[in-house]
Amino acid sequence: MNLGYTESLYLLPFDHRGSYVTGMFHFKPPLTADEHDRVARSKRLIYDGFREALTGAVPAACAGILVDEEFGADILRDATSSGYVTAVSVEKSGSDEFEFEYGDAFAAHLEAFNPTFAKVLVRYNPQGDVALNQRQTARLKQLSDHCGATAQRFMFELLVPATKAQMEHVRADKNAYDDQLRPGLMRQAIRALQDAGIEPDVWKIEGLDRREDCEQLVETVRRDGRSDIGCIVLGRGADEKKVVDWLEAAAPVPGFIGFAVGRTTFWDAVAGFESKKMTRQEAVSRIAERYCKWVKIFRKSA
Repeated sequence: MNLGYTESLYLLPFDHRGSYVTGMFHFKPPLTADEHDRVARSKRLIYDGFREALTGAVPAACAGILVDEEFGADILRDATSSGYVTAVSVEKSGSDEFEFEYGDAFAAHLEAFNPTFAKVLVRYNPQGDVALNQRQTARLKQLSDHCGATAQRFMFELLVPATKAQMEHVRADKNAYDDQLRPGLMRQAIRALQDAGIEPDVWKIEGLDRREDCEQLVETVRRDGRSDIGCIVLGRGADEKKVVDWLEAAAPVPGFIGFAVGRTTFWDAVAGFESKKMTRQEAVSRIAERYCKWVKIFRKSA
């Protein structure tokens, strides 16, 4: 299997675990069986929204889901049997340092679900803690090597949190960090990870406001013959306007093949259902409408 992925990819991610359990339901782990079932049922609601969207404007061949094994095992099985693109998260939830959710058994868990992508979320600042970056890199190399050896496609969600010094440099202005420093730091991080032998097929990227930053990022991920590597824009829980800005900046750039917008798509709908302000069908349809909207914006802007 050649490295990379060039097909359009419109991903609905709902692999959120720790923040979702506490933020949406106000549950404190460890969960009871009833609490676990309630979270799992809410993820089925999101999945039903995804499936409703496929009856409308979303081409099924480009559509996919990202969900966790803990609350979404049945969803993964159903999506795989239905022929949808699937991605399953392998990182431990709620940890600032990347570790495998199932330790050394991560390979067996991937084999059990056979997803299109093994997905990992990593917080990596190239100017941050050197020892932390080295530990993470060693584990990521293990995952990358496994994916390469087993023809398992690999998706890498890169977050670049600011260091204290970087925030001081921009006078604690988060928007200034995103605008002035993060684009360059993302490229540095990708080069460092590639040089360490970590080779994703798809990079899941925090949104960028300027087209030129998107173009430079694609140049980085596709350097040295990596000509088929794809990039997708993540939503980062931002408001609708910001998500639209990021989609419109990235879509015209060759190499950006789609998006992964999760919380902005489903959070309000799930909260509305859980608070009994919406029926289940109303919540499902709200998710479908939002997801369809992102697809239309990306395709129109490409």
